[in-house]
Amino acid sequence: MPFEFKLPDLGEGITEAELRRWLVKEGDRVAEHQGIAEVETDKAVVEIPSPRAGQVVHLLRKEGELVPVGAVLLTIALDGEEATPRPRSVGIVGELPEAEEVRIEPKVGKDVLATPAVRALAREMGVDLEGITGSGPRGSITREDLLTSTGTATSPPDLFGEVERVPLRGVRRTIARNLLLSQRQTAFVTGMEEADVTELWQLRVRERGEMHERGIHLTFFPFIIKAVQHALQEHPYLNASIDDTAGEIILKKYCNVGIAVDTTDGLMVPVLRDVAHKSPLELAEELDRLGERARARTITLEEMRGSSFTITNYGHFGGTYATPIINYPDVAILGCGRIAERPWVVSGAILIRRILHLSLTFDHRVTDGVDAARFLRKVVKYLEDPALLFIESV
Repeated sequence: MPFEFKLPDLGEGITEAELRRWLVKEGDRVAEHQGIAEVETDKAVVEIPSPRAGQVVHLLRKEGELVPVGAVLLTIALDGEEATPRPRSVGIVGELPEAEEVRIEPKVGKDVLATPAVRALAREMGVDLEGITGSGPRGSITREDLLTSTGTATSPPDLFGEVERVPLRGVRRTIARNLLLSQRQTAFVTGMEEADVTELWQLRVRERGEMHERGIHLTFFPFIIKAVQHALQEHPYLNASIDDTAGEIILKKYCNVGIAVDTTDGLMVPVLRDVAHKSPLELAEELDRLGERARARTITLEEMRGSSFTITNYGHFGGTYATPIINYPDVAILGCGRIAERPWVVSGAILIRRILHLSLTFDHRVTDGVDAARFLRKVVKYLEDPALLFIESV
């Protein structure tokens, strides 16, 4: 009997994944641990290996389909088993009747409401109606519900003109789910500050050529990360999470900083680990590596877990002001705006300086505005006097 390979538990409470691409086809031989499919979940693309060696008999799911954990992906005829239909049995009285091959059709439970036409279309498409939420009368499943669930919906006009329906899938679906979770679970407040980063700007300009020769793309981000790390040492309640079940605040003794990275599929948040023991140059190198892996969709789930604080740089794309949403279960996120030339009072004189706008969104359940404001001022202090970063760094 062919081996049924089911979508394995991917950890972190993940209940389903999108099948992005088959790496095998029916009839292929696969080795144990050979990759057979790519699935997307929790902002990462994961290659699923085969647990057995043999020949692929049937691919039971379509690319682009959402597959629940534990659902059968494909069947494999293990080595030593038959992978093709057996010849008909012959006896002394002629051919013996064989059990007819069972054709599995989409299961439709008695509580699923759908017209016969929709049920017939579902059978034709190989779609299980029980996994679809209906929008018709009494929750019945319409033809549009069925097509939308499979990513094949048409674009009929609404009352005001032509529209296009885009399935909420992949990274965008994960982002939507996580942001809603953050908004529901946190009492979020945003505080803002401005930093005169003229000296930091000049430092970067002076060293950019040297860093380029060493293959390092030097940005302001490593210095901002180090400033945050130093400030968190004095404000530990912003480097924390909440255990709602136990009613406890978890103060984290490590500093792992999540960095929002823009990709063609949406924002991803790789994590820089053990920031306290890394120099700005080491952070710059790691930022380049993780950013490239995120944009190429080769980053792993492990590289996107374990943050204790998050930074997002919308200034890179021209934004100045924002109220970033907390990367739950972190309790705070720092947003960095565009650095702009502005008139600034320096020792009683008005000078043109480079000014960076900062926004800190924090969970008011964990700490108060006073702590958040002092944290921001500490970050500003380090950014305005970058020599402090090197003096106080390990």
